[in-house]
Amino acid sequence: MVIGFIGLGIMGRPMAKNLIGAGYKLVVYDKFAKFDDLVALGAEGAVSNKDLAVRSDIIITMLPNSPHVKEAILGSGGVIEGVKAGATVIDMSSIAPAVSQEVAAALKARDVNFIDAPVSGGEPKAVDGTLAIMAGGDPKTFGAVKPILEKMGSSVVLVGDVGAGSVTKLANQIIVALNIAAVSEAFVLATKAGVKPQSVFNAIKDGLAGSTVMNAKAPMILDGNFKPGFRIELHIKDLQNALDTAHNLGVPVPLTAGVMEILQALRSDSLASSDHSAIVRYYEKLARIEVRA
Repeated sequence: MVIGFIGLGIMGRPMAKNLIGAGYKLVVYDKFAKFDDLVALGAEGAVSNKDLAVRSDIIITMLPNSPHVKEAILGSGGVIEGVKAGATVIDMSSIAPAVSQEVAAALKARDVNFIDAPVSGGEPKAVDGTLAIMAGGDPKTFGAVKPILEKMGSSVVLVGDVGAGSVTKLANQIIVALNIAAVSEAFVLATKAGVKPQSVFNAIKDGLAGSTVMNAKAPMILDGNFKPGFRIELHIKDLQNALDTAHNLGVPVPLTAGVMEILQALRSDSLASSDHSAIVRYYEKLARIEVRA
């Protein structure tokens, strides 16, 4: 079995490395990034998405957004032009659910299986292979590829039909963004009141207010370390997909809209490439104080 891996950025590269380390034979390609390091580890390089598809039994895509996925899979020189009948495409990108369903339908017409399997956890969990993976698709197809997904994630859950994985990721991104905003707002208040934010964190992290998000992002906030594990510009993309999906379904999401405006303000302040923990910078600017340990 040969796995083709398309998209070798902050997330895709370590995910591909984990598959190589697990003993899988990989063919890799990225239109915008070099992949000599993966070839040095034993992967084979492709010259196009089509070339990769011809040489692969299972194809994984890990790309920035819906248009990139559509281009890589359905576009000229794309996966659909070279993929074999009976193959499986697993899109692990965070995209709009409607696009997942569109791509799945086009591939089904070629007798190709499709799973949407976006991830959560950011670069650190991509590196150590402990991502949370939420999948949508046929249960039989999911069962066949689950062992592969388990080499990249510690939690691999089928949540429904095609598109359900993407919907679950949007829900995840809403919760993460709002959680970071809540932590930021609370820590700025504590700091302005003269209480050390490190002490606040230590006091509440094991209580009801504690969360995986706070445990991951509070130390970065307290250190003033906004090196991207997950960039603000990517969270903007995810929340835009969430807003579009919600509006199409007639679902009000006022808190999501509010935190989106915070992210847009940060992008205007040239922080688009910062980690989303930099949401605290928005509150710091308003309160004219910095939250640091």
